Amino acid sequence: MATEMAEAAARQYVTHLDIKFDPLTLIDVSSLATAVTDRWYNQTLCKVNESVVRLGVMQGEYHWHKHDHDDEFFFVLSGRFIIDLEGHSIELLPNQGFTVPRGVLHCTRAPERSVILMVETATIVPTGDA
Repeated sequence: MATEMAEAAARQYVTHLDIKFDPLTLIDVSSLATAVTDRWYNQTLCKVNESVVRLGVMQGEYHWHKHDHDDEFFFVLSGRFIIDLEGHSIELLPNQGFTVPRGVLHCTRAPERSVILMVETATIVPTGDA
């Protein structure tokens, strides 16, 4: 238990699930991303029907996890983003996207500072299902 707590503290994910922008509001992703100083930052930008669009600014590795009931879509704006799956990895470069289907174990990592957009259901638990 102490090891798990130490690992969680070392991760230092900064995740904001509040919806930052209402409909009919201009969202300047570039300015938002430039202001981020955290190594792993996730902010919900807006809600579209029953899904949300999230901004991720990250460098480093997230933990292995899965979402039993939700798909996740990742779209890279800048940097390099890798999605490790069991048995292989997918590398995304700017203007490339990839969907991880529900129930698929995955680990995401950014070898350099990367800016991505994620589209997922509003009820998803970003750290994965237990």
